[in-house]
Formats: sequence, C-alpha cells, structure tokens
Amino acid sequence: MPLRRMGRPGLIGMAARTAVVAGTATAVSGAVAGHQQQKAQEQAEANAYEQQQQQAAMQQAAQEAAAQQAAMQQAAAPAPAAAPAAPAVDGLVAQLQNLGSLRDQGLLSDAEFAAAKAKLLG
Repeated sequence: MPLRRMGRPGLIGMAARTAVVAGTATAVSGAVAGHQQQKAQEQAEANAYEQQQQQAAMQQAAQEAAAQQAAMQQAAAPAPAAAPAAPAVDGLVAQLQNLGSLRDQGLLSDAEFAAAKAKLLG
C-alpha cells in the first residue's frame, strides 16, 4: 500500500489547486466583462434611440414652424390689386382716356389701342 502523506499537498496537488483557482478567476472575470459589455451595449442602444427620438421631434417642430410661417406669409400677403374701377361716366372721352392709360402702362400695344379706338369711334 502506498504511503500517503498527511499535511501539505505535494507538487501535483499544488499545481492542481492553482489551476482550479486560476480557471475560476478567469471564468468569473470573463462573466463580469461580458455583463459589463452587455450593459454598455444596452446603454449605447438607449442613447441612440433617445437621439433618434429627439431628432424626429426637432424635425417635426421645424416642419410645423415652416408650415406656420408659410401660413402667416399667405395671410399677410396683400391681396392682388383690384382692377381700377370703370368710371361711372359712360362717356366716350372717359373710355378713350382709359384706353390711353392702358397703352401707357404697356397693357395694350399701339395696334390694339388703334383697333379699340376705331371701334369706339366707329
């Protein structure tokens, strides 16, 4: 029967114990690092989602502001100038003066003015 030593373990026992301790430490540190990486990843995803939400809210606010500004500009834009009212006097002279002013403004060419004048006089 082999003799068994009592007391401190031998060289092989110390090596085995050291290997167990080192393996356990490596496993624990690996698990801790994995959890830390997972937490960091979740935090990064949460930050990215929050930034997307903020950007979407800012774009929505910008679109609303642009629409509101466009509506205000349309409301503030002056109505197109109404055509000058025809004179109440239905005389020939008033009509000729009106034709002359249209020609002076460039709304009637000389040929159109002459045709309209001939129509009034003829």
